[in-house]
Amino acid sequence: MLKVAILDDYQNVSQEFVDLKNLSGKYEFKIFSQPFIDEADAIEQLGDFEALLIMRERTAISKNLIDNLNNLKYIITSGSRNKAIDLKAAKKRRIIVCGTEINLTPTSELTWALILGLARNFKEEIDNMYQGYWQTTIGFELKGKILGLIGLGRVGTQVAKIGKAFGMEVIAWSENLNLDKCKELEVLPSSKEDLFHNSDFVSIHVQGGERYKELIKLKELDMMKKTAFLINTSRGSIINEDDLIIALSTNVIAGAGLDVYQKEPLPENNKLRFLSNALLLPHIGYVTAENYSIFYTQMIEALEACVAGKPIRVLE
Repeated sequence: MLKVAILDDYQNVSQEFVDLKNLSGKYEFKIFSQPFIDEADAIEQLGDFEALLIMRERTAISKNLIDNLNNLKYIITSGSRNKAIDLKAAKKRRIIVCGTEINLTPTSELTWALILGLARNFKEEIDNMYQGYWQTTIGFELKGKILGLIGLGRVGTQVAKIGKAFGMEVIAWSENLNLDKCKELEVLPSSKEDLFHNSDFVSIHVQGGERYKELIKLKELDMMKKTAFLINTSRGSIINEDDLIIALSTNVIAGAGLDVYQKEPLPENNKLRFLSNALLLPHIGYVTAENYSIFYTQMIEALEACVAGKPIRVLE
């Protein structure tokens, strides 16, 4: 039987979305619900497996990992791309890499949960409610505020439409900003500097990778209004986390809403956890029952196709 590892099933729910027992005659499954300690731990625990079913970018599938998993034949990832997989190394080893479809709506919805949470002081008000207090802060309205979007792709577009519905002025910048899309959405194109200077909320919606790595450092945070907020539901690597901690600790900006981090899971002693003006979520932008149903169903579908010699949704 083909040995299959299901990685990073943090909620231990994969079997709620696919009936692995029906496949037990063909495959030997093992579910990993905890992150590996490090890459050496991953190599040791995954050495016998021929297929990896991985959840987004929770575990980095590096060249070193690939080169040390001698039995590996297939990598099936949730989502249509995964920058945590070294595709070049996989191709060199003739390992087939496949993906799934993904709903992007949940990420834009969560972006607005963070924006609204920051505007209305959800963190403090919720904490205070459970301690017996009542109405301890004053929030502010979104109408008339400036929403600056870094990136106007599929998620950025959804966020822009909701911003317009709230009566916000929406501006956008990226290195490859589509001016026709700006015109269609009634979004004002901006320089990067003007976006940081003018926005009341800066929300990040570009892909991770080298192009935008540490795009936002203390220099950019210093450009922002002291009353402004930074939101990141994209990738943790886009912000220099140490600089953000300094900016939040010294009130360079009013606050930040984060769903992604440089290191995930976020270490227990990370300073972000102890900042009152940081609204933190555990990378749940894509974590919905609807997406998980797509992910696990299509990962099994892709695995079956690979074994049959007819791989689908191949990533190269």
